[in-house]
Amino acid sequence: MSASKEISAHIPYLRRFARALVGDREGGDAYVLATLETVVAEPGRITDSDDLRIAVYRLFLDVWAASPINDHTDRSGALAESGRRNLDAISLKPRIAFLLQALEGFDLDQIGQTLKVSEIEAGALIEAANGEIADQIATDVLIIEDEPLIAHDLRSIVEELGHRVVGMPRTHAEALAAIQEGNPGLILADIQLADGSSGLDAVNEILVSLSIPVIFVTAYPERFLTGEPPEPAFLIAKPFNVESLKAVISQALFFERRAGRREQSAPQIGM
Repeated sequence: MSASKEISAHIPYLRRFARALVGDREGGDAYVLATLETVVAEPGRITDSDDLRIAVYRLFLDVWAASPINDHTDRSGALAESGRRNLDAISLKPRIAFLLQALEGFDLDQIGQTLKVSEIEAGALIEAANGEIADQIATDVLIIEDEPLIAHDLRSIVEELGHRVVGMPRTHAEALAAIQEGNPGLILADIQLADGSSGLDAVNEILVSLSIPVIFVTAYPERFLTGEPPEPAFLIAKPFNVESLKAVISQALFFERRAGRREQSAPQIGM
């Protein structure tokens, strides 16, 4: 396999990582593009490495670190604005290490190579990230999922993180009805729903009147990571990895403009 083909195989996942790190689809994609331009200009920065995947992610982080955080991000957007405001809330290097492990499946040795630290230091970064992310805000979560077992698995994960599930609609119509009962702080949504309707369409309708982060959960993530709009900013593949989902939930809430602890007296939507 040629080097270009090997690199291209990593791009969809690098884009996912970039979006989670930057908190914005356009900003993340712009940094990935800048990374690819650097590869063309300086191919030795990755071809000299024994592990192409690590080299690509390390180069991306070098490119990202060399630029202001929002150079390629729409400053007027909610995610960009709140991401800039909340950067000090979670230490940056532990957050990167956490994403590499939970979202990309890097082990401690690979994290260390990517971040140019020892394996012991990589472990310390992960431990620090876990402690800080545990202190993230609690919020109300709407789960749009037609498969009961998956819906309940998602509920268990969400509640383990300290959030509250306020509804588990199975269809487009049920999702729109659930939103009328109250405004969640986060939505987890499947793409294909019970009656053949689209979770993507339901979410798009919800987002017309509400500004909240959405995480799509699908068995076919590659269909939505094509570079063509519209694309979800946060995407998890089925079958999902629990730690990956936790990482994405924390990242989605980290960049949410309305970041703040849930009011304990908030009404709960009936199941």
